Amino acid sequence: MSAPAFFGQLYKVLRVDADDATIHFQTQNGNVGRVSGLQETEEVEVGDVLLVGQDGWEFAPEDLWRQSNQITTVRRVLDDGSVLVDSGVGFQKVSNPDALQLASGNMVEYNDAQGVISLVSERPIKSGIFGNESDNIESEYLIDRADEGPQFADFGGYPDVIGRAKELIETQLEHRDRLDAIGARPVKGILFTGAPGTGKTHLARIIARESKADFYLISGPSIVSKFVGDTEDTLRRIFDAATNATSGRAIIFFDEIDSIAEKRTGESHEASKRLVAQLLTLMDGFDDNGKSVVVIAATNRVDALDPALTRPGRFDWEIEFGLPTVTDRFEILNVRANQLMTSGELPLEDIAVLSEGWSAADLTSIWTEAALLAAGDSRNVLAAEDVAQAFERVALRPRRSSE
Repeated sequence: MSAPAFFGQLYKVLRVDADDATIHFQTQNGNVGRVSGLQETEEVEVGDVLLVGQDGWEFAPEDLWRQSNQITTVRRVLDDGSVLVDSGVGFQKVSNPDALQLASGNMVEYNDAQGVISLVSERPIKSGIFGNESDNIESEYLIDRADEGPQFADFGGYPDVIGRAKELIETQLEHRDRLDAIGARPVKGILFTGAPGTGKTHLARIIARESKADFYLISGPSIVSKFVGDTEDTLRRIFDAATNATSGRAIIFFDEIDSIAEKRTGESHEASKRLVAQLLTLMDGFDDNGKSVVVIAATNRVDALDPALTRPGRFDWEIEFGLPTVTDRFEILNVRANQLMTSGELPLEDIAVLSEGWSAADLTSIWTEAALLAAGDSRNVLAAEDVAQAFERVALRPRRSSE
């Protein structure tokens, strides 16, 4: 015969007063209370899970208890050992019953009833990233190591821009010791300006590869956090990681920097002002370690940037990427053609002439369309007719102003 059903509510024991048979408990929704008159309370210990109903009580398996703990950042340790934590809607005072050694910036697990339960991390952990501080930054922002990535041979056209890039490598990265010996201030930042799709990010990666520098890629909007101070802290850690690169060389590249460093006005959000101020501070101080670190930023809205950021001493150089000339367009097409399986003579010169106003990205998309055509025809090489038809497909796409 089966045992009769028993109905009740789960309680977790916080304290036991055997003298008056009283148990202090917590419910699963976080409320705290007490119940008196229970029989055989001497069997109950702190931490037990009880199922209490109208007809009595019984022990329940611990895995039935679903305690909702929270993980947050300690903002201040108080004199009595308790801590102020960021609860998401404001500061909250939380007890520290086990007297854990805590400091501001620690991440802890806690709940309202028990206080701090454990130390999760000595440093704030960005959502979705686990491990130590250096690993967090490298796993999310370090794109190419010193011996990886594209080379100058992979960049077609723009000879003047390439010349400036090579000058940067020779003078600022390879011969930094000579600049230090002279006592000259190195170039800290370089601003790439121009329409989208003109190769700004591509060239930044090439500079990192050719100079054997670590390359940190920061997409403007992706770095912004909803938590106060988190974005500024992430920026600081990126600069710290760059200046401590084992190769001694690093490039920090901000794509769409205008999205995080717009002009500060009376109407600007306070978080935006703090972010710009942090970036200015980091650029003013990061070269004190004597390492070869260069900040490169790309934007197609240079007029929107805060003037304090674009003045000499921060972004010293500005390199403009205009739309490619007919010669540039031919070289861009030719560079990519040499990396693909092709047969026969391709109409690259004709396409270069007919593609006036196209960006490098527009030209590169021709090869994607050509590959689709060849694959659809069960061929593993590109022919002239594939490239011609691909050009026509790309030419039919709607074109919008980048301004």
